[in-house]
Amino acid sequence: MSITIRDVSKRFGASVALDGVTLEVPAGGLVALLGPSGSGKTTLLRVIAGLEVPDEGSIHYGEENVTNLPARQRNLGFVFQHYALFRHLSVFENVAFALRVRAWPEERVRERVSELLHLIRMEDFGPRRPSELSGGQRQRVALARALAAQPKVLLLDEPFGALDAQVRQELRQWLRRLHHSVGVTTVLVTHDQEEAFEVADRVVLLNRGRVEQAGAPLEVFENPANSFVMDFLGRVNVFHGRVEAGRLFLGGLEVPCPDNLHGEPRAAAVYVRPHELDIDGEPNGLPSLPARVLHVNPAGPVARVHLAALEGNLTLQVEVTPERWQGLGLKVGDTAYVSPRRARVFLPDYAI
Repeated sequence: MSITIRDVSKRFGASVALDGVTLEVPAGGLVALLGPSGSGKTTLLRVIAGLEVPDEGSIHYGEENVTNLPARQRNLGFVFQHYALFRHLSVFENVAFALRVRAWPEERVRERVSELLHLIRMEDFGPRRPSELSGGQRQRVALARALAAQPKVLLLDEPFGALDAQVRQELRQWLRRLHHSVGVTTVLVTHDQEEAFEVADRVVLLNRGRVEQAGAPLEVFENPANSFVMDFLGRVNVFHGRVEAGRLFLGGLEVPCPDNLHGEPRAAAVYVRPHELDIDGEPNGLPSLPARVLHVNPAGPVARVHLAALEGNLTLQVEVTPERWQGLGLKVGDTAYVSPRRARVFLPDYAI
């Protein structure tokens, strides 16, 4: 069951929550709505669910226009951040609740609940109450309950937001496997880019009620449509300079900029991710910025080096392998030479 959102707008008083959003969620896909607080992602999810009615535009499940159809008639499953389990019911009865409401025969209820408890690897937890479960276990039960009535669409609103980092990591991997097994069309709301990129087939970046970019995770990460997307997706170094006649000038640094060969000199913002900067103890013949080493965090798979450029009020973050950092022999207070291996240049009206 695909989901199509066409030119959807939603206002709350003078506040614009959604502004002409158009989006396609393919049948059986897992799409993540990603963006900062206030970007409109939860409002869009609620519109898809039928919990909010758009002021303009339409929502389609497959070929059916469901814009004005109440949520209870849309055959969807909804999972919230805070579980919303019935505390007085056992795990089994929580999962069975939607089936009993639909008057499923008892034998089918037991078969379906047993199937789901096996799917979430909680076969032995049926008699327990939610208070006897960990946060991660409660969220798995909430997901099983949402899937119980075999919905056409599964909607997840920050489902792991209340859990600690390690549990979130485990549940992300579990959700990816679960989706592969079940194949239900799924929309996930999250502000966590790592979560979105690890779980989703497609990522949709929202900002101020508009879609900034939609695409496969790698496509969005490697080819950001604009400075907002670039800045939102992880740590970046931002340089302010100008482009002129195919050259980019950043203080004392001058590098080729072949996409801007003509036109008047223009101000430019240059975005470089920490792993796209190289660092040396001596000038290596490449365009580089001299900078003083401020701090080094060598823990984990990368060494994170913080530096201050010797010219201008500019701080830099560089990520290299621990082996590379050790081989440089630099220490705090030393001068290093930083050069970009890749840079993305955004001009006021368009991106290069």
